[in-house]
Amino acid sequence: MAAPPPPIASRPVVRLRAAKQLRVLHGYPWVYSNEIDMDAAAKALAPGSVIRVERHNGGPVGTALFNPHTLIAARVLSADAEARVDRAFLESRVDSAVAVRSKLFAQPYYRLVHAEADGLPGLVVDRYGGVLAVQANSAGMDRLLPELLQVLTERLRPRAIALRNDSPARILEGLPQETRWAHSEADGPVRIEEGGATFFADVLAGQKTGWFYDQRDNRDFVAALSGGARVLDAYSHTGGFAVRCARAGAAIVTGIDRSDPALLMAEKAAEASGVAARCRFRRADVFAELEQMGGRDDRFDIVIADPPAFVKSRRELESGLRGYRKLTRLAAALVEPGGFLAIASCSHNVSPDAFQEQVARGIQDVRRSGRIVRAAGAAPDHPVHPMLPESAYLKMLVLALD
Repeated sequence: MAAPPPPIASRPVVRLRAAKQLRVLHGYPWVYSNEIDMDAAAKALAPGSVIRVERHNGGPVGTALFNPHTLIAARVLSADAEARVDRAFLESRVDSAVAVRSKLFAQPYYRLVHAEADGLPGLVVDRYGGVLAVQANSAGMDRLLPELLQVLTERLRPRAIALRNDSPARILEGLPQETRWAHSEADGPVRIEEGGATFFADVLAGQKTGWFYDQRDNRDFVAALSGGARVLDAYSHTGGFAVRCARAGAAIVTGIDRSDPALLMAEKAAEASGVAARCRFRRADVFAELEQMGGRDDRFDIVIADPPAFVKSRRELESGLRGYRKLTRLAAALVEPGGFLAIASCSHNVSPDAFQEQVARGIQDVRRSGRIVRAAGAAPDHPVHPMLPESAYLKMLVLALD
């Protein structure tokens, strides 16, 4: 178990550079390494240390988690430079997150903790009824994890907790990759209830933590358009959009994905939701499959394209934008006149304006026109820190095409 944080009197002090401190003083929760007076003492601090952040002249700024080896060197925990980062502090943050979700959702299926927005930077907790999936994506949260797990266990009484510490962010933080049960074990895939449908998630081996709660409201919207429709769900994963559309009365739903395990979960969801007869799933590369469908002149009333991130770093921005344009072109070509295209980007390096521009170009490439009827982000269990707009990563456009 990690050592408890040092007494406040002995807490390490890191000072901001005079010319670089304005953004942090205005409430921005990240402090970049070039904004810090990175002297020998700061460089020697252990990754994940709880520090006192001060102005260049010694005035207090706040309490933060520090990693001298990363671009985001400090993640602010509190504007109180004297804040005690102890059991009571963690309990308060978890209780606050639970209180918000309990007002938003009637059932315990949601993202419980969404990192900076919930005051626990680098921490993700997804709740699947009695099972929690926990991911610590910063060195500071990793050091606090033993106590956090105790708090989650005492406050929520889960029957099992899965650690999904296998994200790329952990590599940047110098942390090991691991997936394991931290508290008891779940027997097989966990069950999720949403919109009258039943889904399943593999919280130890599935993509991310096994399920994408962030698309909940967008699934609601698209499903409401689906009565009697022929629906194509590209990148169907475990069947979220596909099964919701079928439950809403779609005539036939086709799901495409490259992951056999995900497709098996989608089929299981369709069966459990009573719509297996109207759902068909198949393994294929989406770009290649859409090309072939276009060549056959296949048409659908609704086409959904919710791909994984095309842009995982700024270096990939140009190629990723081309990918979104091509995906739009291929998907739009399959939409019947008067039908709908729902297309998403979860690349946080792609701005909403840049994404919309590529979608518009893709539609023009196939000589189609239309209108945006919905431009949305993530569901409310993925809140955004008011001073960290770049954490609003998800972008979903729904277009009615002529």
